[in-house]
Amino acid sequence: MGFSDNLPYEKVGKNEPVCIADEVPFDIPESWEWVTLKQIAVTALGKTLDKSKNIGEYRPYLCSINVYWTGIDLSTVKQARFEDSELSKYQLNKGDLLICEGGDVGRSAVWDRDEEMYYQNALHRVRFYGNIEPRFFQLLMESYKGAKILDNYSKGMTIKHLVQNSLNSIYFPLPPLAEQRRIVEKIKQLTPYLKKYGSVETILSNLNLAFPDDLKKSILQYAVQGKLVPQDPADEPASVLLERIRTEKEQLVKEGKIKRDKHESVIFRRDNSYYEKVDGIERCIDDELPFEIPESWEWARIKSCMDVRDGTHDTPKYVEHGIPLITSKNLSNGYLDFSTAKFISIEDHLSIKQRSKVDDGDILFAMIGSIGNPVLYRGSQEFSIKNMALFKKISDEIIMDYVYIFLRYAQTYMKKDATGGVQAFVSLNYLRNYLIPVPPQNEQIRICNAIIKLCKKIDYIL
Repeated sequence: MGFSDNLPYEKVGKNEPVCIADEVPFDIPESWEWVTLKQIAVTALGKTLDKSKNIGEYRPYLCSINVYWTGIDLSTVKQARFEDSELSKYQLNKGDLLICEGGDVGRSAVWDRDEEMYYQNALHRVRFYGNIEPRFFQLLMESYKGAKILDNYSKGMTIKHLVQNSLNSIYFPLPPLAEQRRIVEKIKQLTPYLKKYGSVETILSNLNLAFPDDLKKSILQYAVQGKLVPQDPADEPASVLLERIRTEKEQLVKEGKIKRDKHESVIFRRDNSYYEKVDGIERCIDDELPFEIPESWEWARIKSCMDVRDGTHDTPKYVEHGIPLITSKNLSNGYLDFSTAKFISIEDHLSIKQRSKVDDGDILFAMIGSIGNPVLYRGSQEFSIKNMALFKKISDEIIMDYVYIFLRYAQTYMKKDATGGVQAFVSLNYLRNYLIPVPPQNEQIRICNAIIKLCKKIDYIL
């Protein structure tokens, strides 16, 4: 009903018309009108079911599990007793709009069949007058749901309900009948495109979410393959660096600080191929190398460059206050999370510490379950580690930040190599013998600096 000021009004009984401009959710064309369902339809809740009281013959009925935005689902249709006097009251007619009263409040579908069917009180049935198009109002309900307009009419603290009085108080736009049908037909034509768009949007959204991590993984890959920063001909080749490390390792063995490797590995190039010498025996390892590296780089087993140990694999007795015991659950995005760590006694900590004391600059790496998640530890806090590898520096020739970068790259492949049933794991021997590409020291530093700058830019942009 329109008035001269072009604002919507409502007249109830003999009362004066009241402006409802503040109650309607949006503007509508002049040929449309604002209405409530009680003006254009009969609404009613379905039968209240009570096995102890219901009598009559069993009849099929619909409840909220049958009503979806995409239509009526008849895969599971229940039955209940209905008296003859109730049949006309609760039977559905073709064209009835069914609206969920609780749960997913407002979820709606049109009953478009001629077969006998009834409904229960989890549903509102809306039966329109005057050939009003029920599918138009189903689209309206879906629109109101998405726009959260229905939230203003739903009641209840935990489980929301759309009671009948609230449903009948909602203002809906009512176009002319012919326009209702045109809108329904146009939406029907557009639905396949909307579904396709929704599918593509989901894929794009997933790509956007994964893009920062994927980009960082690509950067790590370029870094360890020698493609991130240019090589400097003035850099001392990595072969000389590894030779010095072997000398330093021998000195540490003599001092009793590390154990001698019974099967020392030396990898070298000859005739454009890579060879490994172990126990005096040489063999070509070209087939084991995952990618090519620059001329100034070298391949080595991780054990040749650093000391690799592991923490306890036992479960010490936990105490209320004591020393934190770090497991894979405490490794998160390159950091240690002590907030969820359990505690062990000082005695147990000292026992574990004898073989796996964590020092500033060491790298922690989960060996069991969630394999990887390396952390380059910076600090001096006392804690023990469980089911975890500990990479310790034995020479200043290897920059631990570079090793950390390599382990972040390699963890994806290590997870694929993991063995075990209930919990996958990688062994200490596997980690010690894993191949690592070793750049000249100056290039290690340039790689680390470049990655820091690039990751800051990625985080800033995204």
